[in-house]
Amino acid sequence: MMEKAEKRNSGNEWQSLNSVVLIGNYLPRRCGIATFTMDLSDAIAGNNPGMDCWVVAMNDRPSGYAYPQKVQFEINQNQLGEYEMAAEFINMNNVDVVCLQHEYGIFGGKKGSFILELLRGLKMPVVTTLHTILKEPSPQEHEIIVKLAELSDRMAAMSSGSVELLRNVYDVPQEKIVLIPHLIPDVPFTDSKIYKEKFSLDGKKVILTFGLLSPSKGIEYMIDAMPDIVKAHPETVYMVIGATHPNIKASRGEEYRLSLHLRARELGVEDNVAFYDRFVEIGELMEFIGAADIYVTPYPNEAQIVSGTLSYALGAGKAVVSTPYLHAQEMLDDGRGVFVPFRDSRALSKEIIGFLDDPEKRLAIQKKAYAYCRNMIASEVGRRYLETFISAKNNRLRELVSTFAIRTLSAKKQRLPEINLGHMRNMTDDTGILQHARFTVPRREEGYCTDDNARALIAAVKANELFPEDVSLYSLVTGYLGFLRYAYNDNGGRFRNFMSYDRKWLEEVGSEDSHGRAIWALGSVVAFGRGKGHIGVAMNLFQDSLGILKEFTSPRAIAFSLIGIHEYLRHYSGDTGIRRMREILANRLLDMFRKNASEQWPWPENILTYDNARIPHALMLSGEWMQNGEMFDWGMKSLKWLRKVSVDASGRFFSPIGNAGWYSKGGEKAVFDQQPLEAPAMIDACIEAFYCTQDEEWISYAFKCFNWFLGENELRMPLYDHGTGGCRDGLEPNGVNENEGAESTLSWLLSLLSLYGYQGGITLGKEEPLKRDS
Repeated sequence: MMEKAEKRNSGNEWQSLNSVVLIGNYLPRRCGIATFTMDLSDAIAGNNPGMDCWVVAMNDRPSGYAYPQKVQFEINQNQLGEYEMAAEFINMNNVDVVCLQHEYGIFGGKKGSFILELLRGLKMPVVTTLHTILKEPSPQEHEIIVKLAELSDRMAAMSSGSVELLRNVYDVPQEKIVLIPHLIPDVPFTDSKIYKEKFSLDGKKVILTFGLLSPSKGIEYMIDAMPDIVKAHPETVYMVIGATHPNIKASRGEEYRLSLHLRARELGVEDNVAFYDRFVEIGELMEFIGAADIYVTPYPNEAQIVSGTLSYALGAGKAVVSTPYLHAQEMLDDGRGVFVPFRDSRALSKEIIGFLDDPEKRLAIQKKAYAYCRNMIASEVGRRYLETFISAKNNRLRELVSTFAIRTLSAKKQRLPEINLGHMRNMTDDTGILQHARFTVPRREEGYCTDDNARALIAAVKANELFPEDVSLYSLVTGYLGFLRYAYNDNGGRFRNFMSYDRKWLEEVGSEDSHGRAIWALGSVVAFGRGKGHIGVAMNLFQDSLGILKEFTSPRAIAFSLIGIHEYLRHYSGDTGIRRMREILANRLLDMFRKNASEQWPWPENILTYDNARIPHALMLSGEWMQNGEMFDWGMKSLKWLRKVSVDASGRFFSPIGNAGWYSKGGEKAVFDQQPLEAPAMIDACIEAFYCTQDEEWISYAFKCFNWFLGENELRMPLYDHGTGGCRDGLEPNGVNENEGAESTLSWLLSLLSLYGYQGGITLGKEEPLKRDS
């Protein structure tokens, strides 16, 4: 028998569970996960009838399905915003435990990464059932399981091999892993003759395989074995039960099924092979299994960690012939079945004929298999899940008591939303990123600007640094870098800023700010670019555009340029020409402080306006790397002051200077309109202050700034749009500006990317198109 992963609990302890939610597919959606979710919910409820057990169902089509009442919430798997709404819905219903059914293919995003967004929003313990655990995962597949383990209180594996993989391949702590076998119906051990009559199979020897049809099932090897079997036992019928897998059908139609029909015909066994091309629900399925004399799983490779079909067959007391994939090795051990090598039709025919020739041997193995599976029946598995739920709940309570804390948006524990570049991509065409949007639709009549394309280039380069496997980011970098190259006017050595939609420049000389932002973006490409072509173009353009900086007087333009110079010096720290330019600009910025700043107003101007924190950020960087104490001190002093004036009256929320009046020396600070631009500036400066001082208060404040996007602001209204990946244009007295322009969306992304860089980063989410109903 399989070992127990949790100590047995009394039914009385289960009464502390008032509500449990399962997340997964659900009937009438036709797939194995849907059947499993239904069976598991019934098994859990059967053990604790007084508990409310309901389901959040995943939809692979916008119209959804005609679900029963047990399904209380639906998620379109390709819509990231709906995952966040599901988390809110579950939280509001005071659920005790959530049980996730995980399979890569049923969730949206890269390798199903959207489900992480839902789990991050939950306030209760999570128990995750893993239906696929890969022995050799891709980096993204590996990362998904690692993140699931971090977000889950328990990970339910269905086989001992799965437990070993979780420990050895994914480094999941042993205390989080629980072994619970695949659930099976509790059916009596009966003679197959009882069921054969129902299918007009009297007098036949029946071999059975069932499950969604795909090339990974190896049915062709079993068909190749049929001529020898039929020669020895002409009354044999091989039944293949199940519809074609929907993913296979969508990409290749019925090509595989038709190839099997043709194969049987060519081998002269078409009358001995019967295909049932439909999804079979559990009641009818157990009747098909009951009619079988031998069950076969001829899977062609070892990687199959869990096979529900094998579990059903063994649980019904069937003689099994199987290839030695991982789950079969465990289930058929100790003589509970017979193994054949992979892709070996002769071995299949030999072992099956052996079973058919020796009914007594077959019966002995059937009884052994049936007895072994008694701990897998629904009532037992339901009990094991309830024990696991109690264990997870109690463990969560112990953690809360020991730390005297609840889940909060703290700097160390806050889980960041998944990166969604969907709206950034929507705002980008083959010229560059467009400036403005009407709601979420680009306003082409307002064209492009260098400011936004520089910001977009920084965001794309940062994303590419965190997620180098995403090749689409390389194209984004190419496009935005190409825009900056075209924006540069060789005649005057300046970047132009505004371009109409018909690609006509509206000026020959752009603002100092746009020039500084362009230099910052080019320095970022030199520091973090992934292609020699990118770095070469950026480096040449960067060096060409530096000379004019000696004439600049805008403190922000100087600050942007200094930040870009420091990015460049990450890669070419020995470039003395660039170091000399840094010294000129940094000293100029310092002189502005010397002339204008005071203890009460530590600022180089008599007014606070926009992108304010970039100025102290640039001073801190320069002071640290030039070993200039006065420069660094003014940077820290001005940042501390800016932090003090950039909070609301209660001191709880980030409240940047509003652009409806700004904040003049001796005047009143404008509360509105607050712009997203301020948050990434303050976040970057705070992270730099933390690196310089190791004072964690700076990280706490960085997250306070970030949470402004998520609704921690005067109006308690979020600016980030989970559905699009965009950000609304500002916080106004009466609400948010619903337009999602480039500057605001890039401000959100730059904030998020900076915090990912601080925390380490996770898988990049990509928008996927909605699937249409057929």
